[in-house]
Amino acid sequence: KLCGYLQKLSGKGPLRGFRSRWFVFDPRRCYLYYFKGPQEPLPLGHLDIASACFSYHQPEAGAAAAGDEPAAFEVHSPGGAVTVLKAATRQDMTYWLQELQQKRWEYCNNLDAAKRDSRTSPTPSDFSKGLVAKDNPGIILSQNASAERARNILAVETSPTDLVGEQAASQPAPVQASAINFSLKQWSTEIKNSMSSLRKGSNENRKSVFYTTEEWELLDPTPKDLEDSMALEEKRKHLGEGNKGLTSSAFPFDFGRIPHKARRPLKDMIGSSKNRNSSDSSPTEWCSGNGNRLVSELQLKYQSQQEELEKLKKDLLSQKELVRLLQQTVRSSQYDKYFASHLCEGVPKDMLELLHQKDDQILGLNNQLEKLNLEKDSLQQEVKNLKCKVGELNERLGMLMETIQAKDEVIMKLSRQLSECEDSTSSQSGAINSPTATCTNKELQELDRLKDNLQGYKTQNKFLNKEILELSALRRNAEAREREWQAKYTSLEAKLCQIESKYLILLQEMKTPVCSEDQSPAREVITQLLEDALKAEPSEQPEQAFFKPHLVSEYDIYGFQTVPEDDEEEKLVAKSRALDLRSLSLSENREISTGVKWENYLASTMNREMMRCVELKNLIRSGIPHEHRSKMWKWCVSLHVKKFKDSTIPGYFQTLLQKALEKPNPASKQIELDLLRTLPNNKHYSSPTSEGIQKLRNVLLAFSWRNPDIGYCQGLNRLVAIALLYLEQEDAFWCLVTIVEVFMPRDYYTKTLLGSQVDQRVFKDLLTEKLPRLHAHFEQYKVDYTLITFNWFLVVFVDSVVSDILFKIWDSFLYEGPKVIFRFALALFKYKEEEILKLQDSMSIFKYLRYFTRTILDARKLIAIAFGDLNPFPLRQIRNRRAYHLEKVRLELTELEAIREDFLRERETCVEKRDLISDDEEDS
Repeated sequence: KLCGYLQKLSGKGPLRGFRSRWFVFDPRRCYLYYFKGPQEPLPLGHLDIASACFSYHQPEAGAAAAGDEPAAFEVHSPGGAVTVLKAATRQDMTYWLQELQQKRWEYCNNLDAAKRDSRTSPTPSDFSKGLVAKDNPGIILSQNASAERARNILAVETSPTDLVGEQAASQPAPVQASAINFSLKQWSTEIKNSMSSLRKGSNENRKSVFYTTEEWELLDPTPKDLEDSMALEEKRKHLGEGNKGLTSSAFPFDFGRIPHKARRPLKDMIGSSKNRNSSDSSPTEWCSGNGNRLVSELQLKYQSQQEELEKLKKDLLSQKELVRLLQQTVRSSQYDKYFASHLCEGVPKDMLELLHQKDDQILGLNNQLEKLNLEKDSLQQEVKNLKCKVGELNERLGMLMETIQAKDEVIMKLSRQLSECEDSTSSQSGAINSPTATCTNKELQELDRLKDNLQGYKTQNKFLNKEILELSALRRNAEAREREWQAKYTSLEAKLCQIESKYLILLQEMKTPVCSEDQSPAREVITQLLEDALKAEPSEQPEQAFFKPHLVSEYDIYGFQTVPEDDEEEKLVAKSRALDLRSLSLSENREISTGVKWENYLASTMNREMMRCVELKNLIRSGIPHEHRSKMWKWCVSLHVKKFKDSTIPGYFQTLLQKALEKPNPASKQIELDLLRTLPNNKHYSSPTSEGIQKLRNVLLAFSWRNPDIGYCQGLNRLVAIALLYLEQEDAFWCLVTIVEVFMPRDYYTKTLLGSQVDQRVFKDLLTEKLPRLHAHFEQYKVDYTLITFNWFLVVFVDSVVSDILFKIWDSFLYEGPKVIFRFALALFKYKEEEILKLQDSMSIFKYLRYFTRTILDARKLIAIAFGDLNPFPLRQIRNRRAYHLEKVRLELTELEAIREDFLRERETCVEKRDLISDDEEDS
């Protein structure tokens, strides 16, 4: 992906300067986000590349050839805002400009086709998996061939350096020119990023560093200043060791007399002097080198003896402390003995207690005084040691300064000799051809400079011509798009006027009384309106197709059929429902807060991996946007089956599939029978040649070999079919593993459906607790609503609710688990509670329960009920009730099995009952 380091000009007044930032291009919205560093979770801001234009200035004469010099360019945003960015080299600048131009061109050209009908053509984005992704027709507006050729001709071939691309994240940030690397404008984001870094629990000593590169020269620093600087360095080092592991705010520059630049070269000079000493090969230097080695050995011995002396001193102090404590004990015991023998006679007890207290206080104060004296001695000793170290450092510094001075004298002497030799040779040759050579050199330099300038201006001219060409083409596309939307708006307005006119006529006719129903003009108007609503759209010319307002498509974005073809009455209801859904989706598109939150969250994860958190849970509960659902579902599935995947071999799914294809198991026959019955109203599974049928077969066969205890159960096919709409085969396989082996209890999909029966009883308990009026209403009319809800739990609401709500339920289900099913099952009943309570007989209630979920269209209201009105909803309560009902259901199944065995034995012994054959035996 397009990312890397750039320097951004920001700030005001004396703080204005270039700051190094990590830039990442987001193709979803054509935004260029910038972060403080590659590891930061939150961006400091973004640039809208889709509506921006670019420019840069040709450098001054002679600088064009310097390709490794920093190069600045400008990004002009709508409203007159100009952002100045600087690349490390001119090569990087050219690469960034070319890539940003290309990204803008691709995004704007695909925008028209993607936005043509948001319900049938999803926006191109980062998802490229599943059957739904194949629905994107990928229609791109026909481009001007000459403009495309001109763009290719004007393109400048270039390649990036190490500071561009994902590998640049491991590189250190380039040094800024003159700015503090802290943004006061985005101070809240800086604080959030710092807190996020602390929350990761890293063992590193994280510091909030204010960087500066403002360095000034200090010519000929005095020895005293250098000594002070070295002392400050040593003190800071000791303090840093004492405070290791603490979070601090460090400034890598001094506010004293010696600036940062004056300190750093000193260490460099010391290192260089050592290198020069080691590289010299004269006999004198060699002898001095041997002497240095002897001195270093003596220093090491001296240091080891000093360490031994320190240890002995510490032992002596500990012995002294022990003696002192023993003396105090002896004195106190002698005093108590004397006091008890001579002074206690005739003294009241209160006075004795008071004297004891005073004695204890005196002893305590004496102890504190002795401790303070010991601390004073230790501090004095530490001061002496520090003074000794300072003296040693001053001596070493003096020696180094003398060495440097001697080396400088040698260098100056050699430099003077070299310059004298050059002057002598040049004076001899210059007398012959000095005027001609000087003139020729000047002309050659001027010619090279002009060539460099010419090449630079050519490159700039190419880039600006390409920029003008692209902006002109994009402006024409925007104008064409505006004209098309205007025509569509006019067509919609005309259709609305026609409908309003017919509606007013209908109202007028309904108001006018008539003698006979057969002669009513209103009946003719109603018939005409019904015919207009249900008749198929006439074929149009391709150029007129875009202007026709298609409010209801034949299939929705998930591939489900919106309007059935058989029943006229059901067709009208379905079309009305599809129009209501379309209206709701358009109103949700106007409120873009959820989409903006998702974009901001995904932008914050561009430099780090996603993790479970409250923010992500709330976003998923509100519904994953269509363009991000494939990515998020895959992440959720991987989260739950990580332990399973880690324990399997690479290519595990393919191995199972190959085994299933080579050696069919007993479940294969039932799988084949159910393939076309899975989702017949979805175009991806409607015929044997549909792409989804083969993928569905592969996943079910592979799972039947992974879990032979279940093999195949009716209901698994629908779970896999929904997963395949957004996931590839292997991911859909692991999604099925997540649902069956992680989320649901054991025996949920086995032959007895034990887990499913248990969940129905748990749901009954929850309905009694959360919706007592509705439960009493069902009990009054003896309505067994579990006949309806059983299928909700088994296939997670597939074919029970409208598709928009179904996929929002699946979003939360794949993240949070089976508790979501209980939440939404109760929410569906609460949504229509008042309507159900109005029904007064069991037949009408049961009939209403069979279809009422298809009439619920407002997903936002349903989500608010599920995750708001039904709280609290502890998972521990569901687990406890599952355990309670599991034992009861097992006992009941055991009793039924015993009754069945008794019946079979009785049938074998009784001649009359031998002819009775059960359905199971007849099938077998």
